Amino acid sequence: MDDFLIEFFPGIYKRKQKHMHETDYCKYDSQILTLFTSSLYFAGLISTFGASYVTRIYGRRGSILVGSVSFFLGGVVNAAAKNILMLIIGRIFLGIGIGFGNQAVPLYLSEMAPAKIRGTVNQLFQLTTCIGILVANLINYKTDQIHPWGWRLSLGLAVVPATLMFIGGLFLPETPNSLVEQGKLEEAKAVLIKVRGTNNIEAEFQDLVEASEAARAVKNPFRNLLARRNRPQLVIGAIGLPAFQQLTGMNSILFYAPVMFQSLGFGGSASLISSTMTNAALVIAAIMSMYSADKFGRRFLLLEASVEMFCYMVVVGVTLALKFGEGKELPKSLGLVLVILICLFVLAYGRSWGPMGWLVPSEIFPLETRSAGQSVVVCVNLFFTALIAQCFLVSLCHLKYGIFLLFAGLVFGMGSFVYFLLPETKQVPIEEVYLLWRQHWLWKKYVEDHDDERTDR
Repeated sequence: MDDFLIEFFPGIYKRKQKHMHETDYCKYDSQILTLFTSSLYFAGLISTFGASYVTRIYGRRGSILVGSVSFFLGGVVNAAAKNILMLIIGRIFLGIGIGFGNQAVPLYLSEMAPAKIRGTVNQLFQLTTCIGILVANLINYKTDQIHPWGWRLSLGLAVVPATLMFIGGLFLPETPNSLVEQGKLEEAKAVLIKVRGTNNIEAEFQDLVEASEAARAVKNPFRNLLARRNRPQLVIGAIGLPAFQQLTGMNSILFYAPVMFQSLGFGGSASLISSTMTNAALVIAAIMSMYSADKFGRRFLLLEASVEMFCYMVVVGVTLALKFGEGKELPKSLGLVLVILICLFVLAYGRSWGPMGWLVPSEIFPLETRSAGQSVVVCVNLFFTALIAQCFLVSLCHLKYGIFLLFAGLVFGMGSFVYFLLPETKQVPIEEVYLLWRQHWLWKKYVEDHDDERTDR
């Protein structure tokens, strides 16, 4: 919003006005603004380790409540900001809220859901996130027309979802897994009966108790994550998938969407139109993923989408190499083709790497490292989000169209990663996922070594 830039970043506003009609690669290269943006991610990255302790000791519900309070404070501080320091403090509160929320909510959904619909239930997290982003874009458009304080209203409205999250959290039951972990067995059994809708829960309850006993023997869950027997979860869930989720090139596609729409004659409305269409596509893709994850499987969705995204990135990169940059403008017909490709890319990402980057990690960690593992997932995700936010514009400036070909290569690599290393987890009870590693061509070597050690003892 221009009013926001005028008050806090006047130099960037002047630069924007000066280069308003340019469409070249280096137009938006500004490390100051990207560093301000990245502060939220770094705050979330650090806070997620505190969230791990709260989640393990006080339960998933406790972290959800802490996250909502922090997010509320961030909205208030940002709306009242008088200087950049207040803005940064507000973003730190928002980042802490994101760290706690992203750490606890996927775990909560995966632990509460029956195995056969766990994928669908877990992806409510991705769906509501996408809907929230879409609503935020529409709010930004309306408040941008309110001068000069519309940006304060836009930032302050963050207190609304924070309030709803807090009130909802007060009425949520704790997950059976967490209650067993805290030694509240009868309460855990009652919740399990309620959420499953049947009294026949003894087998599942016994699995929870056995997993809890193993968890109590672990004094340092973060150190335990590094144990050889947990190598599959560390490589796939804690590092691979959350990193790859941010290295798909989604940011590059979203960045250039307004340029494509400008070429179609949308003018000043290009940013709104592109963000609305791409975020609407993300919502549609999330709904598609909810209905397909438990039918076709996580692995299939990731592999199929990787092939699609690779092709789209190559086509966009080659097209921009031939027809864009150095003062060139895109022909209208070509802009229409690229807009269609962008929407297809967003749909592919939104039904695969977007939601699967949260779903799969939340279901593969054993109970004794689940809270710590999810913290590392959030940490890695936010680290790469901040890294992309900080480096993308300067990389775009230097690599130009090559940035899209670079992302195409990364997508090919992450597709290969899934093909060779990730087993299918659909409809497998969450406390029995560890059995998949014993059947995998690579991971069984690590798990069998651990089993042999336990047998020798």
